[in-house]
Order: sequence, then C-alpha cells, then structure tokens
Amino acid sequence: MIAVDTNVLVHAHRRDSPFHAPAAAAVRELAESPARWGLPWPCVHEVYAKVTHPRLFSPPSSHAQALSQIEAWLSSPSVVLLGEAGDHWPRLRALLEVGRVQGPMVHDARIAAICLSHGVHELLTADRDFGRFPALRTRNPLVSPS
Repeated sequence: MIAVDTNVLVHAHRRDSPFHAPAAAAVRELAESPARWGLPWPCVHEVYAKVTHPRLFSPPSSHAQALSQIEAWLSSPSVVLLGEAGDHWPRLRALLEVGRVQGPMVHDARIAAICLSHGVHELLTADRDFGRFPALRTRNPLVSPS
C-alpha cells in the first residue's frame, strides 16, 4: 500500500502551488486506482490546519473548500484511513531511537509508525526528514525521477 503525506496533499489541494500539477496527478492516480492507498489520520488533520492557515496562504482555503477536498479524498473507494494500531508505542519508540528524534520531528515518527503498522510499503512525501526511518520507503512525486 502507498500512503500520502501532508505536504503532497497540500500541494494537490492548492491550485496556486507550483507543485499542484504533479501532486494532484499523484493523488488522483491513487484515488482512481482499485489498489488500496492510505491516508494517515494525522496528515488529514494537518492538511486542514495548513490550508486554512492565513499565515501560510493568502488567501487561505475556506473551511468549505478544505472540508470538500478532504471529503473528496475520503470518498475514494480504495482509500484506507490509517491510525495508531495496537503496536503503536513499541514501533514509535523504536523509530524515535533509530531516528534520534527530538522536538517536532516526533510528528514524522508518528506518521512513519502508523504507516509501518498498516503495511505501507511507500510514503509519497517531499519531506526528506523521513529518511531517518529507513524501514519506510519514500518517494517524492513532486520531482521528476532522474
């Protein structure tokens, strides 16, 4: 299963993003495919927080726009919502140690732990910090493969 990180979802939503086209294409491909794909709940929450934040976007997405976008993704018949599983703490603890995580980077470790618990084999993200967690393969769909 492939999961999608916050930054890719934000670019897919925001038409004013220079990365909108590749992000929207990547998410659309997953959403229209019969193959299961994942949305970690923390990423869903964070997308809403970011796209409606007036210090990040001028103008920010309206509440209605953000909710409509999230509901569109959630309506994909192949989407799987990913949350903390029973093995969350041991998995998160191991990632915190391996990645030498401090401060706000615990959010990325949380997403990685959730993905690994659900059998995600690849996370679409533009965040290089996930490199701290070698057990989770990542791919940046916003750049062309070299």
